Amino acid sequence: MPSIHIDNVGEMAIIECAGRFVRNEAASQLRDAVTSQTDVQVVVLDLTEMHAIGGGGLGMLVVLQKWAQDHDIRFKLFNPSRPVRDKLKHVEFEIATLEQMMTLLSRVDTQYARASMESQFPSHRLSQNF
Repeated sequence: MPSIHIDNVGEMAIIECAGRFVRNEAASQLRDAVTSQTDVQVVVLDLTEMHAIGGGGLGMLVVLQKWAQDHDIRFKLFNPSRPVRDKLKHVEFEIATLEQMMTLLSRVDTQYARASMESQFPSHRLSQNF
């Protein structure tokens, strides 16, 4: 049975998908997870543990990519397994590299560190180089 876990890190949602996404119920579960992320700037689907994807799942990724575009949300796939990557060849998706993921995460960490420091010390504005 497929599973989905959502981690919200700042203005980014990382949605971890595990199992086989070959049935319509799995595609619907994925749709609900992604479309619930309306307050983020980036949605990343971590496909490391997704072992298979069927036509319905692939079609849902296309729908979600369009949904994200319509909501000014960046939509990225990360680390698809070989069988999933083979299916993704037929559709154009943005697949984030490990380096891109590390950059995204470091930006989020920096923003949160700055906001935390500013809330603790409101009279001292921190420089942009924090």
